[in-house]
Amino acid sequence: MDLGIKGKRALVCASSKGLGLGCAEALAEAGVHLVMNARGTEALEAEAARLRDTHGVEVTTVAADVATQEGQRDVIAAAGDVDILVNNAGGPPPGMWHDWDREDFIKALDANMLAPIALIKALVPGMMERGWGRVVNITSQSVRAPIGVLGLSNSARTGLTGYVAGTSRQVAGKGVTINNLLPGIHATDRADALDGAVVAQRNITLEDARKERAATIPAGRYGTRAEFGAACAFLCSTHAGFIVGQSILLDGGATNITM
Repeated sequence: MDLGIKGKRALVCASSKGLGLGCAEALAEAGVHLVMNARGTEALEAEAARLRDTHGVEVTTVAADVATQEGQRDVIAAAGDVDILVNNAGGPPPGMWHDWDREDFIKALDANMLAPIALIKALVPGMMERGWGRVVNITSQSVRAPIGVLGLSNSARTGLTGYVAGTSRQVAGKGVTINNLLPGIHATDRADALDGAVVAQRNITLEDARKERAATIPAGRYGTRAEFGAACAFLCSTHAGFIVGQSILLDGGATNITM
């Protein structure tokens, strides 16, 4: 399918690896020029060079932490008049409800709620003026069904979801859509970290931890960054203009809900 976005520009946050990289890859394949962001320089530059060579698109890199105001300024300056914004950030560490103090919640909110909102506020007005734009926020399946050990993520990402629910309806009439993708377990570093915690707690092998987690997913496996990226690219396409304010699960059926 021709997504109709060849030649447009996209900012993809946290895109040197994992789900963010999957989104950058899919957009580059569709002919979208990229502004790629990550905290580390080495992996970011390597992936940017690969996407330039593979897909022939322009790629600008910004090594910055978007959870900080300085990082947001750098990313916004590089983004300029982008047509597409993909918000993404690593999730807060797991733990139990009694482990977290105020500062832990502030860090989670900065990374997973306030930073995406800052980028939306900075970049969506330009999209509205030009009459077209797409915003996709990568959040978590925990928005739909909370995960006990991910209380920080549950809280911050649900707050972002509430903000998007109202904001998306206010900007849709100007040709701008805002939606959320809610990943379950995918084969990324985040999954390795969560599985590693199980290994430490239960003294089992990493392979056994992965097998046990995969068994809880109706699809019987972890997701891939490629299929996640393809879903993101579709939401960014010209065909998705009537999808507004939605939170779409990509979890292999793991979240056991009716709607």
